[in-house]
Amino acid sequence: MTTTFTPGPLDRDSAFYIAGHRGLVGSAIWRVLENAGFSDLHGQTSRELDLKNRSAVFEYFAAVKPRYVVLAAAKVGGIMANNTYPVDFLTENLQIQVNVLDAAREYNVERVLFLGSSCIYPKFAPQPIREDSLLTGHLEPTNDAYAIAKIAGIMHIQAVRRQYGLPWISAMPTNLYGPGDNFSPEGSHVLPALIRRYDEAARSGSETVTNWGTGSPRREFLHVDDMAAACLHLLEHYDGPEQVNVGTGTDVTIKELAETVAAAVGFEGSIEWDTSKPDGTPQKLLDVSKLTQAGWTAGISLEDGVKNTVGWYRANQTSLRG
Repeated sequence: MTTTFTPGPLDRDSAFYIAGHRGLVGSAIWRVLENAGFSDLHGQTSRELDLKNRSAVFEYFAAVKPRYVVLAAAKVGGIMANNTYPVDFLTENLQIQVNVLDAAREYNVERVLFLGSSCIYPKFAPQPIREDSLLTGHLEPTNDAYAIAKIAGIMHIQAVRRQYGLPWISAMPTNLYGPGDNFSPEGSHVLPALIRRYDEAARSGSETVTNWGTGSPRREFLHVDDMAAACLHLLEHYDGPEQVNVGTGTDVTIKELAETVAAAVGFEGSIEWDTSKPDGTPQKLLDVSKLTQAGWTAGISLEDGVKNTVGWYRANQTSLRG
């Protein structure tokens, strides 16, 4: 079944449900939509609505009848959590996705944007990673269960397009950071972990900070407000079955990242590297040609984004999650 659909401006007065609206990405999407004039935004905390509860999800959709949905809710965690609890990451994410997407189809949601993760791509995919690298090789073993769940979400979107002709889409962000990130010592990713480490060193007057590895691996980082802006842009300008990579198209070494963070927090000591510790994958960079062709490019520089995130971190230290 196919229907002709031309993307265009979304109706600012229609019901818009953001699943996961309190998370890093969902909260940024809420801010962007609010600033863009959307007046009927809907979100529920996990306590208010357990997305793993199928009947509760269907009841919610029946009551709200959203015209648009962004699925940003997911069980997420760092390498250790993914590696230790693969069953949890697989089953909970599949339950969330199937329940929300089935309910969206049942209640004829016009536009759905499913958000995945760049970990869906093969561990040894050619750099920069193109969208058509999906399912061409083995996944990173430490988070393969989470990746498989996200791949299933992309397949779900594509299946709905084929079977029901609905113009639903998927977006795959690169490494995200910004206000609302996880700064906990156990659960944080590299950039918030560095912010916490260097901020504590600056406050305590430490003379040195030692990081793992050589600092040579290259990574791409996108401010979450840019990610949210890209999501709205894709909803209004893109329609196609293939997922769209969302990133900056540029990367930095971990050494350059550490120096940027040190400058942002005011750390003036020396930065050292424990080269006996592993570096990880040498490079992870997304090809963002499809996103660029759709008319969007990132606007927040790494320096400005890190300064913004440091400011948020310092203002919210007493209420940080984790």
